[in-house]
Amino acid sequence: MKFKKIASLLGAGVLALSLAACNKGGEDKNKELVVGASNVPHAVILEQAKPLLKKEGINLKIVKFQDYVLPNKALASKELDANYFQHIPYLESQMKENGYKFENAGGIHIEPIGVYSKKYKSLDDLPDGAKIIMSSSVADHGRMLSLLQHEGLIKLKAGIDPTTAQIKDIAENPKHLKFQADVDAGMLPKVYQNNEGDAVLINTNYAIDAGLNPMKDAIALEGKESPYVNIIAVRKGDKDKKEIKELVKVLHSKEIQDFIIKKYKGAVVPVSQ
Repeated sequence: MKFKKIASLLGAGVLALSLAACNKGGEDKNKELVVGASNVPHAVILEQAKPLLKKEGINLKIVKFQDYVLPNKALASKELDANYFQHIPYLESQMKENGYKFENAGGIHIEPIGVYSKKYKSLDDLPDGAKIIMSSSVADHGRMLSLLQHEGLIKLKAGIDPTTAQIKDIAENPKHLKFQADVDAGMLPKVYQNNEGDAVLINTNYAIDAGLNPMKDAIALEGKESPYVNIIAVRKGDKDKKEIKELVKVLHSKEIQDFIIKKYKGAVVPVSQ
């Protein structure tokens, strides 16, 4: 009886070791890549990239964010391998302001910023003294003011870098526009829906996320020549890692670029560099 008991225990041990070996052999050997992204269009685009990365041995995990501050904090604290939500001027301002050691791993798309109004159908209709509501993100002010300058509503001071321009840098304002720039970017669609102000400048990702169609609903839209390319940002020294290079390669692929064009119909414009 004692011998049988020992034999039984030995058999159970061998079985357990065999099962463990099988489980180990069946483990997913793919490398996990954790990327933080805004809901729209960034996370949507990344979802399309998942199966393509899977073929290259990479499991893409997407962490969604609703603001423009936490994705960089999470990247700095190594909770993320990369993030995909910001353009270069914003990245540069955040590195300067917070001391982040980040770098650009590749540009993916442009989201033309738009002017929205429930009261007026064109910028020409804006009355004297119209109230213009903008994001509280200073990094976006130059971009928004450049759009208004392009549309002939204001003129910036000579020699001012458009990407860093602020409201105080307006030299000419023939319609005496009044600017309110204390609203979180994510709240701008709600401000628009509430019919606040005379016109609201809204980042395209938030506009789309709120159900707006920039191509139809905006009374003015930034041109495709915009320098505000949304990028894959990584910690300094990581852009040449195999997984990061593969991510950028997939996002530049014809399959992903065709998806962006078909899905967003000009509201989001892919880039290939």
